[in-house]
Amino acid sequence: TPNIDALKKQSLLLTQYHTSPRCSPSRAKLMSGRHEFMSGVTDTRRMRERMSLDTITLAQALKTAGYATGMFGKWHMGNEGPYRPENRGFDECWVYEKGARMAATISHNGKSQRMAGTYPTDLFFKKATEWIDAQRQAKTPFFVYLAPKSPHGPFKEDPSDMPNEDYKKFLGTHPEMTVQIAKIFWEIENIDKRVGEMMKQLEKWGIADETLFIFIASDNGASGTSKIYNAGMKGQKGHPYQGGTRVPAFFRWPGGGIKGGAESAALTSQMDIMPTLLEMTGAPLTEQIKKQVEGRSLVPLIKNPAADWDDDRHLVHHVGAWKQGQAAQSKHARVAIQNKRFTLVNNEELYDLKADPGETNNVIAEHPEIVETLRKAYDKWWEKVTPRMINEDQ
Repeated sequence: TPNIDALKKQSLLLTQYHTSPRCSPSRAKLMSGRHEFMSGVTDTRRMRERMSLDTITLAQALKTAGYATGMFGKWHMGNEGPYRPENRGFDECWVYEKGARMAATISHNGKSQRMAGTYPTDLFFKKATEWIDAQRQAKTPFFVYLAPKSPHGPFKEDPSDMPNEDYKKFLGTHPEMTVQIAKIFWEIENIDKRVGEMMKQLEKWGIADETLFIFIASDNGASGTSKIYNAGMKGQKGHPYQGGTRVPAFFRWPGGGIKGGAESAALTSQMDIMPTLLEMTGAPLTEQIKKQVEGRSLVPLIKNPAADWDDDRHLVHHVGAWKQGQAAQSKHARVAIQNKRFTLVNNEELYDLKADPGETNNVIAEHPEIVETLRKAYDKWWEKVTPRMINEDQ
C-alpha cells in the first residue's frame, strides 16, 4: 500500500483507535457519534442493522453548516426507504445493494441497477471524484463518506468473480496463503491505487492540503488475513479482543496544521469522528445533538498530539448478534470494556494492555479493584443502552 503509507507519513496517526467488532454497528457508531446500541444497531442482519430514525446523522448535521454531502459504497444501516442514505442527509448516493462483486446491484439516489462487469470499488472512487469536482467548481464545501465494500467475501474459486487475475501473484508467497487471502490482498492493493489517484486529483485541483483526509483502515478487525499478519493482536472480526476492534486511523490536513509523522496513543473511538467534524465545521450543536453524541472531539489531539486525554475513559466493544430474544442473556457474552490500560473481556478475563498488548495473560486475580471498577462501569452502561435496543423484536 505505497500510496496509503505515504499519506500516513503526512498525517497524525491514532495508534489506539477503536471501531466495533462488526460491520453495521461500526458504521452506525461513525454516523451517530455514539455507541451503536444507542441507535438500535446490534447486528448486521435480521433488521437489527437499521439505525434508529430518531438518530441525527453526521451528514444531516454537516448540512446545517452548509456542506454538500456524498455517500459512495456500502451503507448497511437499513435498506427500507426512510433508513436509506438518501433519506439520512446525503445529497448524492452511489450505494452497493447486493450481489457478487462483478455482478452487483448498485443504486444511485435510490434507483437500483444491476451493473454486470463493473467492479464496485472502482465505480465508487470514480463517482466520488466526479462529485468532488462538481462541488469544487461550485465552490461548495463538501463531505465525502467513501466506504468500499472491498475487501469482503464471499470469495469464489472461480477467477471470474474478480475484475482480473492479478491476485494470483500473491499465491505461494506465504505458507498460510489461500486464494481467498490472495484476493483480499489484491483488493487492498487496488484500494491503495484508487486512493493514490484521488489524492493526485485533489493536488491537481490545488485543494489537497486544505482538504481534511481521514483514513480508517476498516470497520472492524481483520477477517481472513489475521493468520498472516495481525500486529500481534488477539482475535479478529467478530471478537471482543483488540484484534476485533483496534484499527489504523490517520488524519491528513496540512492546511489545518497537522504535521506529518505525528502519533497519538490516546484511547480514541469511531464515535469521536462526528463531534470532531462538527467542531471543525462550526455546525450548530442543537440540544438533540448534544444529548445524542457520546464521543469526544479529537480537535485537542489534532492541535497537539501530546495533549492530555482522560485516562478514565471507558469503551465497550460488544459483538452483539445474539439470537432473537436473547439480549438479556447476552450481557456478558462476547464483550469487552476497556480503559487506556486494562480490558475486561466476557466479565472473566482481564488483560493489562500496557504489559501484554497481545492479551495472552489473564490477570483478573491480581487486580480486584480494577475488575470491580470496570464491572460497575459496564453495568451502568448496559442499563443505559438496553432501552435503546429498539430492533430486537425483528
